[in-house]
Amino acid sequence: MNERVRILRGREWARPVRPVRREVLGVAPELEEGRPPLLFVPGFGHGAWAFAEHWLEHAASRGFPAYAVSLRGHGGSERAPEATLRAYTQDVIQVAAGLPRQAVLVGHGAGALVVSHAMARYPARAAVLVAPVMGGWSTAVTALRRNPLGTLPALVGGPLKLHRRQLFSRELPDADARRHAARLGRASRRAQWQLLAGRDAEPAVGRPPVLVLGSPDDRVVPPAALARAARRYGSAPLLFPGMGHDLMLDARWREPIDAILDWLVKEPQRA
Repeated sequence: MNERVRILRGREWARPVRPVRREVLGVAPELEEGRPPLLFVPGFGHGAWAFAEHWLEHAASRGFPAYAVSLRGHGGSERAPEATLRAYTQDVIQVAAGLPRQAVLVGHGAGALVVSHAMARYPARAAVLVAPVMGGWSTAVTALRRNPLGTLPALVGGPLKLHRRQLFSRELPDADARRHAARLGRASRRAQWQLLAGRDAEPAVGRPPVLVLGSPDDRVVPPAALARAARRYGSAPLLFPGMGHDLMLDARWREPIDAILDWLVKEPQRA
């Protein structure tokens, strides 16, 4: 029998995460086929809207109940200027635990780091890390090299500013790129610093299968970081050349989500 959550540490009982109102968007398939629900977790600065644009409807059209959560302080969720990585992780765990069946967790960018921590408390059916930003000072060095003006403020507590060429390929029309960029918010200062600290997640409950995917042309996550993330879970990354960091919003958004869904269909069923 699968555990729903792991036993809390003493410090977690002593300092519980403050509850907040969370935005959760969802699309149900027309025909219920018993497939596991997908919970999409956006990266820092993004909200559930980033998956509602294309991926939720597309996943539902292929029979998967699809949900996306806005981490506290993002999208339509309650503001949380002092949120921590632990608080973001709790958002994912609590939403996943409220779904009707054991969920597949899909994290994008720094949302992949949040998912990796959530897997240590929630027995995910499987997990997908999309263009994962797993933290550590190598993340800051890469960001400084590729986007110094946008990264420097984040190192002193300001917002991280990503530009169009980092997020999207040249194939995406400028009007769409501007529309998406205008919706970007920011993570809390504490969460940004914890991302740079790069604390590794504890082992996942039940050792679920994990798929890592991204683009070799991503200007946020270099190929070496993709390979490291995949090695952590005993695999190699699935690559989509020519795409930007925000694969779910880019011009060829169908390719990665279809690859994810194909992988889930082929994965052996778990008890």
